[in-house]
Amino acid sequence: MMEYGVSQLSKVAGVSVRTLHYYDRIGLLSPERKGGNGYRVYGQKEVELLQQILFYREMGLPLSEIRKIVRARDYDAIAALRSHLSELKAKREQIGRLIANVEKTIAAAKGETTMSDKERFEGFKRKIIDDNEKAYGKELREKYGEDAVEAGNAKIMGLTREQYAQAEELSRRINETLKEAFVTGDPAGESAQEACRMHKKWLGYYWGAYSKEAHLGLAQTYVDDPRFTKYFDENAAPGCAAFFLEAMKIFCG
Repeated sequence: MMEYGVSQLSKVAGVSVRTLHYYDRIGLLSPERKGGNGYRVYGQKEVELLQQILFYREMGLPLSEIRKIVRARDYDAIAALRSHLSELKAKREQIGRLIANVEKTIAAAKGETTMSDKERFEGFKRKIIDDNEKAYGKELREKYGEDAVEAGNAKIMGLTREQYAQAEELSRRINETLKEAFVTGDPAGESAQEACRMHKKWLGYYWGAYSKEAHLGLAQTYVDDPRFTKYFDENAAPGCAAFFLEAMKIFCG
């Protein structure tokens, strides 16, 4: 079996020596052993693990999450590869749809074919679904179930351009109203409850069916998931996610 020094592995894998040193320092990828001269030596096991790490990096996962995955006792490299393959195939399909949509748009602009507004918007909506799936798909399916997620995706695909524009405008107004309500510090106040009412209306564009329990669960996710918390911090006000949850408890209570 091949063994590699750190500079050799750097060239083979296309990553910098500094990156490999960093992976070692944080306990993500350590060398098989160190030679008498202190040089790092990587074996086949480490090479395969590095491949997995790079796959996960390509999927956008943070290093802290990757370390949890590959260091888990029940980590299965074969299952991980199958998962990577599924992700790549889905990405290939998404790219294929976008390429076809752009090619037809170019042909329509040149007068070589006709393209309806529905067709122009179709590729864009599919990208929204694919991006959501990549970012939140696993969590949403665990929380709400397969049927609810698929119903939501169908709802998105059924949106007209006008409906999508209305939903985007409503999203902007929710953030503005929430920011105003946050200043008052009163989650039961009129502006906070108006933000909740608008949020329910906004969900109507994307959810197949509405329930207060699911709505409140989503508001809890805004607090629990740092990605959502960051969104409200940046688009409304820092700390707004927790305030919104308190307002939603009153609204749904």
